[in-house]
Amino acid sequence: MTVRPGPIRILLADDQVSVRNGFRLILDAQPDMTVVAEAADGIAALDAARRLRPDVVLADIRMPRLDGLELTRLLAGPDADPRVRVIVVTTFDLDTYVHTALHAGASGFLLKRSGPTLLVEAVRAARSGDALISPQITARMLHRLAPPDTGARRPPSEPLTRREREVATLIAAGLTNTEIGEELFVSLATVKSHAASLQRKLEVRNRVGIAAWAWQTGLAPTDQA
Repeated sequence: MTVRPGPIRILLADDQVSVRNGFRLILDAQPDMTVVAEAADGIAALDAARRLRPDVVLADIRMPRLDGLELTRLLAGPDADPRVRVIVVTTFDLDTYVHTALHAGASGFLLKRSGPTLLVEAVRAARSGDALISPQITARMLHRLAPPDTGARRPPSEPLTRREREVATLIAAGLTNTEIGEELFVSLATVKSHAASLQRKLEVRNRVGIAAWAWQTGLAPTDQA
């Protein structure tokens, strides 16, 4: 999927008008984003996505006619042509939903209570080819899927700097790039630069891979569940 110039074009798919209105207010207020369409059910969202080819689709899970997980598979899965980046946004904090969404090709998984900052950052991450998961889910999911095991440690291709190790630890704790910048007193651009360097050195595709590596090596805290 190529990144087109101009604002990030977004399709909102949710059967609740109040949710769509709230998301539109947040996203349209961003200088680099525009909501191009809304859909109240999965079939309407599928038709709109194929017709308009938005950069990012925000999809609720429980929608009439076609649920968000199947919508994700049809738009972002290996058989989709063209593929569209989909962020699943839901009220339901269930591991099965997270796993199904990511396996279906989702470029993020957010809880609706995550707040506007994370919503905006998730859209930007998806557009750039990254994936972002709600902090409420990240630590718990990685703790179960990749418990610390120093015996299975995979060394990075190059040594990590002290700052890169700090950034990796905070990513594993579920902090957004903005929150990491505030924690370390550095700019957002600096955080993104460290994250990109981590992806290269650890040979992972996105921040989820960084977080998994931090758990596997014992770098991240082990007392979260």
